[in-house]
Amino acid sequence: MRDGALRAEHLRFMHEAPRGGVLHCFVLDCSGSMLTGQRLALAKGLLVALFDRASAARAEAALVCFGGVGADVRFGPAVPRWWNERWLSPVGGGGGTPLAAGVRRASQLLAHSARRKPAQQRWLWILTDGHTRDTPVRPLDVDEVVFVDFEREGLRLGRCEALADAWGARRLTPDELMG
Repeated sequence: MRDGALRAEHLRFMHEAPRGGVLHCFVLDCSGSMLTGQRLALAKGLLVALFDRASAARAEAALVCFGGVGADVRFGPAVPRWWNERWLSPVGGGGGTPLAAGVRRASQLLAHSARRKPAQQRWLWILTDGHTRDTPVRPLDVDEVVFVDFEREGLRLGRCEALADAWGARRLTPDELMG
């Protein structure tokens, strides 16, 4: 070997932003239990801040809401250029907590995005208090998963923590996310 040969210690890892961009898919629990203690109102406020961050980073965002008996896409995926709290005002709460339906709808959206933009990095954010018996399967087409756990007072079920552990995901409280 020559004296100037390339060796392992010459190599350095340089983190680059994903070339395909980023998609943040937010899944919002709009069930009756989220109405307790203004959890849904807090989640909506966090969503406005998260959409603002996505817009500033020129990232795409999508919003899936679930509650009652189903789930539907309310926004995106698109870059949220004109996002504000008026978009969230009509989102109400009540009924059961079909978490599996919300995750399934997000999974469909993420799979479509993966086919359309394979180099895109995909994040799944699930904002819930975890008051459900559903045990959804972790979507395949997602790079990072974050559970934002809105369970606070009273008897804690710990479902967000259990799902985060099972999925190899992060679990944050709203306070940690705002901090």
